[in-house]
Order: sequence, then structure tokens, then C-alpha cells
Amino acid sequence: MSLSLIALLVVFPAIMAYAAASDLFTMTISNQLCLALIATFAACALLLGLPWSQIGWHLASGGLMLVLCFGLFAAGWIGGGDAKLAAATALWFGFDQLMPYLLLSALCGGVLTLVLLKLRAGPLPRRAAGWAWARRLHAADRGVPYGVALAFAALVILPDTAIWRAAVVG
Repeated sequence: MSLSLIALLVVFPAIMAYAAASDLFTMTISNQLCLALIATFAACALLLGLPWSQIGWHLASGGLMLVLCFGLFAAGWIGGGDAKLAAATALWFGFDQLMPYLLLSALCGGVLTLVLLKLRAGPLPRRAAGWAWARRLHAADRGVPYGVALAFAALVILPDTAIWRAAVVG
């Protein structure tokens, strides 16, 4: 098994899972995680021998998402970590799977939001009151850890991407 295939099959999902957990427990997604996604994409694209034109479209997809998501961040609708994570993930997916990723992320984010609203409507269980992350997640004035929805959608969509096909088929 090639290094690029291992990176694709292990590193991308591991980073996404870590981003989801980080957002859930701390309400932050570090720049290092997003930079790791970008670096891993670059390594995989080169090792898999993706054509430069295809790499260019992936870069354009990530750039477009960065601009759009930072507009949403500037408007106060999403967090900065979510914006960076969505853009770095779009780099992996290119335009080919960008819309399915965004639609699934929106659906998962909507479900997550509804669940959090329902949980926040009641008291925090006494057992969880000692957990800082649970108190933060339960607080009505806090946002939604949307990185969880972004990561879940990314893991579902990944097998349909061109870079996945290049690793598995090629």
C-alpha cells in the first residue's frame, strides 16, 4: 500500500475526527489541523499523480470556500474554525463533490442544532455539571460546534471524491 493511500485512508479521517472532537469539547478548531489537511492534500495529490488541471480545480474549490466561509464568519453566522475547516475540506473534494458535502453538512448541522436546542431547554444533568465542556455546550449563549457536522459529512463524502478514486483505483 502506497504512502499516499495510507495518508488518504488514515490521516484525513483522523484529522477530521480530531477536528470534530476538538470543536465539541473546546469549541475551537486549530489552525494546525487545517494546515495539516492542506499539506496532506498536497502530498496525496502529488504522490497520486493528479493532473495539474485537476489540482487547480481543487485549489479553486478550497479558495472559493475560504472566501464564502469567511464572509459568513464576518457576518457572525459561523465560527472562524468552521470556516477554515470547510475550506480545507473543500480542497480535498474539489467542485465534483462540493455541493453534496455542503448539503450533507447543512443537514447534519441542522440536526445537531436542533438536538442542542432541545438539550439546552432542560437543565444540565448533575453528573455533567462538573465537566467544563458539557457546561460550555449546554450554555444557551454559546454557538453550535459545527465542526462535528462538517467532519461527519466529510467522512461520508470522501469515498465519492476524485482523489479517493485515484488512490483506490489508480
